Formats: sequence, structure tokens, C-alpha cells
Amino acid sequence: MITGKNYVGSTLKAGGNKTFKTFNPQQNVENPWVFTEATHEEIEEAVALAHQAFGTYKKCSGLERAGFLNAIADEIVALGNDLLVQYCSESGFPMGRAEGERGRMVGQLRAFAQMLIEGSWVQAAIDTAITDRVPAPKEDLRKILVPLGPVVVFGSSNFPFAFSTAGGDTASALAAGCPVIVKSHSMHVGTGEMVASAIIKAAQKTNMPEGVFSNLIGGGTTLGTALVKHPLVKAVGFTGSIRAGRALFDLAAQRSEPIPVFAEMGSVNPVVLLPNAVKVNSQKWATAYAGSITLGAGQFCTNPGLLFGIKGAELDKFSEELTQAIEKIEPFCMLHPSMKEGFEEGSATMLAQKGVAKIAEYKGDAAPNYGVQKVLTVDGKTFLENKILSHEVFGPVSVLVQCDDEQQLLMIINQLDGQLTGTIIGEPEELKNQDELIAAMQSKVGRLIFNGVPTGVEVCPSMIHGGPYPASSDSRFTAVGIHAVYRWVRPFSYQNWPNELLPAELQNENPLQILRTLNNIQTKSQIV
Repeated sequence: MITGKNYVGSTLKAGGNKTFKTFNPQQNVENPWVFTEATHEEIEEAVALAHQAFGTYKKCSGLERAGFLNAIADEIVALGNDLLVQYCSESGFPMGRAEGERGRMVGQLRAFAQMLIEGSWVQAAIDTAITDRVPAPKEDLRKILVPLGPVVVFGSSNFPFAFSTAGGDTASALAAGCPVIVKSHSMHVGTGEMVASAIIKAAQKTNMPEGVFSNLIGGGTTLGTALVKHPLVKAVGFTGSIRAGRALFDLAAQRSEPIPVFAEMGSVNPVVLLPNAVKVNSQKWATAYAGSITLGAGQFCTNPGLLFGIKGAELDKFSEELTQAIEKIEPFCMLHPSMKEGFEEGSATMLAQKGVAKIAEYKGDAAPNYGVQKVLTVDGKTFLENKILSHEVFGPVSVLVQCDDEQQLLMIINQLDGQLTGTIIGEPEELKNQDELIAAMQSKVGRLIFNGVPTGVEVCPSMIHGGPYPASSDSRFTAVGIHAVYRWVRPFSYQNWPNELLPAELQNENPLQILRTLNNIQTKSQIV
């Protein structure tokens, strides 16, 4: 049952008078539920509860936090089909997408739980004392990672499960030992409330402290601004646009105590089509990229927005086959009328630029809120002269940039902003001669793909979902996979501390049997 209220800790509250409804883009109507925005008092209470909870929660063992995360996963699954129906009604996505994304959300929670059970993620390091060292004795030093404190998570528009209420930011912060306050995304707050109810039930069943999780509603910028500026908040997780992410980053930097904002923002995910690959497998890659451009109405942060090739018969053939493939695909529903409007405005702005032409567009009828896919093209010289052409348009559009030669292609890559992904399509032999291109791409992206498509982000330890600014606000970290936990911790050292007062991870006996660095050697051994 949707109440339309805020979870301030485990208590549902709706003391305000500002309300709104969500929208069903498939049916092109407002949903029936009324949601009440959090008041200043409710925001203050949620943050105070999180701060209070941190004192207890940070002391919970890895096994206790793992039990909490697994319980969240169980409670989400227990919501059953009702949760999936709610998701579809607020996103326009089909049931298959809802099922897949729920599986991803649950899988992330269980992956972090397993990480906690294993325990070595804390990077315990011990350098034992050498009391008779000359000219000065060596002290006993032991290092571990400790949680930062209450974390604010901004739900994303395009992933109501995987990057929202119980998504990767929330799961990783809870795993780290940080209480979480979610700013629910206004497009799917009903879905967010249902997931929040599962987190609250799990917290109660596993005896987590009151305030370890809150879920707040706000339709504008007031709520987010208040949370980021609050002195008891210690870090922020965000997935969305460059404009919004940078605004939050600047707010956090202007605090008397600046805090980290880990924002995953804009990316056009450049794809380089090398001549031999296009010559040998033009149809294959045209079909693959037609599917990647239109997947989920192009509403993925890894959507391939820029395709680069060298002018010639091979690229002409690829262009023709991409046009044929993309015009056959039925359009998909976009998340909200505002998303459709933004997509159309962005596409029109691109097309209005000097030298840009449209080479492909779906020609059939499309229902309201459906994004009609298109491919634009421009020559390399014009692209270099116009920064607008490298901007992200959120939706099913891509620009094919036709370069004069490899030198111009390399110049373009070097002038691009930071990206989440880059892709090189090539034959293995021709790739051997592309050291400069590979190096240029590596300096611009977080993940470099060979002979594939950028859409589809595997949740695993080796995945990097981040990249140089503005793809993310800090390219040293990933937003996907268990290593996302390192955003919410800091290193801390104990010097000459009594063994029995140390965390279990640092005690001589190594009671948790985790892998530690002991005097520069990786081992699970005890200290005798």
C-alpha cells in the first residue's frame, strides 16, 4: 500500500502541505497516489536520527551488517509482483526490465553481504613494533578502513531499482557502516516507498539502530540542498545530469566542513570504428549499434552517443546499414514527458548546428512519450569546431562523425571530455597499430571496450563505472561492484594500542581469519 509519506527512520510522516503525483508515461496519465514533501522538521529529524544511529551502526560487525543486507534483499523479494507493477506504472519500462533490474538490485545487496562475511575488504595492515631498532624504536601501527558517517543518496531517474532507494549507493554505504538518507526521485517515489518499507522491515528484524535508514520525498531542489548542506551529513551519492551533479558538488565544497560528493554524471561514450572491422563486419556492427542506441529508449548513462570513423566506402556502407537497422526498430517509452521533451529539444539543437545532417529516423507512428530514434552525421572538421556536438543528449540518438584521417580522429579523441566508457571496433591485427588511439581513449574513460557495445554494466569486482570528469566527480572510484564501498570509508591507524581493545580485524589472533598485510606480507596468520 502506498501512503505517500516520508520514512523518518521507521516512522511514516507527512506533516507538510506540498504534494505532487507521479506520472504513468505508458498510459500518459497521472498516477492516483499523492505524495507529501518532507518538511524542514522532518529533514532535521531524519539527519539527527542518522547521526545518532551511526554511533551504534559503525560498531556492528561485518556479519551483523551482512545479515541486514541479506534481510533487505529478502524483504524486497517478498514484495512480489506488486513492486514490479508499481515500478512499471512510474517508469514506462516493461515487466521484463522490472524483473531484471530487481534481480540486479537484490544481487548487489547479496554481493555486499558476501563481501562483509569474507571480511578482507577493510584492508587491514599491521606493522609490528621493533623496540630495539637503532637509532629509534619502531612503534606498533595497525591500519583499517572506517566509515565516514551518514550518507545522503539521490535516487536516479533511469534506474528506479538499481541506482535508487536500495541500489548500489545505498547498499555500498550500508555495507561500509554508514546510515543512509535517501532523497527519493520524484518520478518514482511510490516505487521508492515500497522499497524503503522493505529496508525498514529488514532493519527491525535484524535489530539495527533506529535511524539507520530514512526515505524522504521532495519534488524540487529544496530537500536535496538542505541535506547536502547539513553539517551532520558526511558524504553524498548521486546519479544524474552534469548540471545537477555539479551543483551538489559545489554546495558540498562550500560547506565549512567540505564533504565528498560521488556523482556519476554525463557521458557520450565514444565508439571508434576502425576501417578493417567495418569492412569485414559492417552488417554485424550496424545491427549491434542500432540495438545499443535504442535500448531502453537510449536512457542509459552508457548509451553510445558518438560514433567515429574514417571517411571512405567502408564507413558509407556502415552508415547505410545502420540507417536500415535503426529504422526497423520500434520506439520505446521514455521515463516521463519531460524526458521526451528534453530529448527532442536536445536532438533539435544538434540538428540545427552548421554541417549536421540527419541520416536515419524511425518513420512510423509513435505513441505519446515514446522516443523516436535518430542518427545524425557531421564531418570531423566541423565537430572539432563546435563543442555543442560533443554534449550528451539523453535518449535514442547518436552522431556519426566522419573523420578525414586517423590524425584528425586522434585529435578529436584528445579533445573529448571524460567519459564512462570508450569502445574500439577493430580487427585484432589493425588494433596492434593503434597505440596512440588506445592511450588517448584510456586517458578519457573508465572502461575501454573492444568489439562490443557499451550498454550493459556487469555487476562484479572488475567493473569500473566511473571515469574522468564530468563522467564522474572522482575518477578513482566506481559506482558499481563491491569496490563501490571504498567511497564511504577512510583509512585510520592505531598506534601502540592494547590488543584486546583493537577491532577484531587488527587483533593478534586474527579471529575473523581475514587476509591482512602483516609486515608487508599478505597473510591470514596470527601474530605470535
